[in-house]
Amino acid sequence: MASNKPNKLAFLSMPAPASYVAGLGRGASGFTTRSDIGPAREGPSAETIAEAQARRGEEPEIDSEQFQDPDNEYGLFAGTTYEADDEEADKIYEAVDRNMDARRRARREAHENEELAKYRSERPKIQQQFVDLKRGLAVITDEEWESIPDVGNLTRKKRRKDERSFVVSDSILVGDRAQTEYESSLDIKQQRQDGFVTPADAGAMTNFVEIGQARDKILSLKLDQISGTSSVSGSATSVDPKGYLTSLNSVVLKSEAEIGDIKRARMLFDSLVKSNPKHAPGWIAAACLEEHAGRMVAARKLIKAGCEHCPKSEDVWLEAARLHSQDDAKVILANAVQHVGQSVKVWLAAADLEQDAPAKKRVLRKALENIPNSVRLWKETVNLEASPADARILLSRAVEVIPLSVELWLALARLETPDRAKAVLNKARKSVPTSHEIWIAAGRLLEQVATADSEKSSEARNKELEAVDRTIEAGVRELRRHQVLLTREQWLKEAERCESEGSPRTCEAIVKATISMEVEEEDRLDTWVGDAESAESRGKVGSARAILAYALKVFPDKRHLWRKAADLEKAYGDRESLDAVLSQAVHYCPQAEVLWLMAAKEKWLAGDVPAAREVLERAFIANPESEQIWLAAVKLEAENGELGVARALLVRARTVADTERIWMKSAVFERQQGQYAAALETVSTALSKFPKFAKLYMIQGQIHQLQKNFAAARASYAAGIKACPKDVTLWVLASRLEELDGKSIKARALLEKARLLNPANETLWAESVGVEERAGGAAQAKTMLARGMQECPTSGLLWSMAIWAEPRPARKSRSVDALKKSKDNALVTCTVARLFWAERKIEKARDWFARSVATEQDKDIGDHWGWWFKFERQHGTPEHVAEVIKRCVAAEPHHGSVWQSIAKDDKNVGKATKEILELVADALQ
Repeated sequence: MASNKPNKLAFLSMPAPASYVAGLGRGASGFTTRSDIGPAREGPSAETIAEAQARRGEEPEIDSEQFQDPDNEYGLFAGTTYEADDEEADKIYEAVDRNMDARRRARREAHENEELAKYRSERPKIQQQFVDLKRGLAVITDEEWESIPDVGNLTRKKRRKDERSFVVSDSILVGDRAQTEYESSLDIKQQRQDGFVTPADAGAMTNFVEIGQARDKILSLKLDQISGTSSVSGSATSVDPKGYLTSLNSVVLKSEAEIGDIKRARMLFDSLVKSNPKHAPGWIAAACLEEHAGRMVAARKLIKAGCEHCPKSEDVWLEAARLHSQDDAKVILANAVQHVGQSVKVWLAAADLEQDAPAKKRVLRKALENIPNSVRLWKETVNLEASPADARILLSRAVEVIPLSVELWLALARLETPDRAKAVLNKARKSVPTSHEIWIAAGRLLEQVATADSEKSSEARNKELEAVDRTIEAGVRELRRHQVLLTREQWLKEAERCESEGSPRTCEAIVKATISMEVEEEDRLDTWVGDAESAESRGKVGSARAILAYALKVFPDKRHLWRKAADLEKAYGDRESLDAVLSQAVHYCPQAEVLWLMAAKEKWLAGDVPAAREVLERAFIANPESEQIWLAAVKLEAENGELGVARALLVRARTVADTERIWMKSAVFERQQGQYAAALETVSTALSKFPKFAKLYMIQGQIHQLQKNFAAARASYAAGIKACPKDVTLWVLASRLEELDGKSIKARALLEKARLLNPANETLWAESVGVEERAGGAAQAKTMLARGMQECPTSGLLWSMAIWAEPRPARKSRSVDALKKSKDNALVTCTVARLFWAERKIEKARDWFARSVATEQDKDIGDHWGWWFKFERQHGTPEHVAEVIKRCVAAEPHHGSVWQSIAKDDKNVGKATKEILELVADALQ
């Protein structure tokens, strides 16, 4: 069956079109193959090529010479005769061109210069790129020049060595060939000398003695060079036998690189001193280089040449003295003072070379003859004097010669008697009116005179001390008049310096005169409080006290200022100063209950109970309805055995103040005295007035619990929970009552209900875990703890319980997680300290116990103090135990599960913090 498909290859048998050129579509324009040898076939015409380029979208190329005469490539008229008219026309055209060029020349040149500048800015020459660096070489120092590294191959590429080959000469080839041959005949010279006899000079013999002497001389010179004891000329030799081995040990073996560096540096310095012989640092550096290389003789020669070329440079003379021995250095410095007699350094170096004091005095006095206005020379001369009288004479002469030296005036004033010192300071003040040191020294002198006589009356002493304040105030005014403006910070630093040097009244006077400088009126209080706190942090208590005293004069009605002053005196002062501050505080702030209570407590702690009662009576007058003052009076009377007076005060307080806390304290007082009926009656009356006060229900339930009346206690707690469902302590007490009555199921139910009403409460979850543990369900307790940690993921209490719930090997990793999650909670920190204690890591445990009571909030947790005290009793020294007790008493903790249960026990009423701490340590397990 024939196929109807068209034949795709039929074009191969067809003849090519007339104008067909192979490859024209690809851009070919005609080519010749070997088959075309002979009459070549013409290529496509120009029209065909133009059409093909148009189809491809190309533009036709324009021939620049298409209008050129084919027979004359220089122009159509190049072959004509050049006549006079043509010459004249050319001249006219040239004149026109010159005029047109002159007209546009300025604009064209400006344009060309602009284009050239733009081109140079974009593509600057290598020379222009380093112009600023070349200019910077003018200020380069010698040390920077020496530190410039040598040029080397830093590309880390192995460069191909330039290997050159040469043709070996025929003589070398013949010589090598002759080396392996044997000669069997004698030459003419050997025949003349009768064989192999070696001729010698007539009468000449080898002198081995001279060879040995030369060898010894070379060895001695090397030893002199090593030991550094050879003379300048190099002819004499001396080696210290004792220090010979030490000198050999001190020889540093240098590597080839170091030797090369020394050689290059030597060449550089040699070029430097030759090109600029008046450059003193160059000679010094060259000598130091030779010293470093171990060539002391060369170093001394170089520095000697430096002294000759630079006789006016004191550094060269000092370096020369250093490089030579002591005796030679004296001679060198004696020559130095002939050239640089005004150099203080040279004279001091000459004095240091002397061994005994009289010789030093002679040198320094000779120096003062040449340089009488040098303060340093006068000070060195005075320091050498053993007698105060001689030193005083010298200083008197010194201040005459140098009246503007504050140091000399102050030194003279210190050596004089107080009366004559005043005259000296007055002269100094007139000579140097711009010095604040003189005014401060005058104030310190007045303070010293006022406090020197212990038999002087306090009135006379205070009157003289007032002169200190007046002197400092006058000094500040005079300095301001002479345009000497010290900043406030500078004055405060001077005050702190006076305090550290034992002049507290001068410090206070400086603070009074300058504390208000440069401070806006509305910023004074905050600024002064900040100054006092910063001074206290630096340990400058006197400055902080003076700042607060001045602030209290300006703001006498600020309670927090008085509180800060009282805290400062309590921490660093004595009882009298604290009583004085508190007396003034309650006078200016009679409504501040805290200040009254602090004053009464300090009197009570001092053992002066009548004075404490007097303070509280004055407080009653100023604050008749103050709850805290009434309770403080009750506590004072109760702890001093005046129970009747305390009960009467409570009755009066319930009438006058009538607050819920006073009613609660009344019930607690009756319970502590064993008057349960009176206590219950007081609680009932209080509940009728304050039914939302949870502590009243707690006290009522605890009294019933003490009487073994569980039903009444349960009713009291139930009423409290109903009235105060958000109080967690009531729920915990109710749960513990049920647990005590043997009803653990009911205790669980109460805590479950409490958690619903008070979600995310760590105390309720911890109590629930404790109920399960006491009931013997370890698995249930662990499950409950996990649920609690899910609800309270940052609870330190639950994390602490989780650590102890883990087996011993896993507790350390668990504690790390606890510290991260709870953000260094104090309970977790104390638990970590107990872990270190269990591992017998005593120092780490001590550090972590200290961290657990670091902040003010953590110090209030008494259980931590109990654990630390228990630890120190077992592993610490008596000093450690005393330190813990001291810090605990100062902190006065009130919280902690064990601490509260012991401190609030009726049997421990009236016990001090130390006794409670011991009981807590015994109870902790």
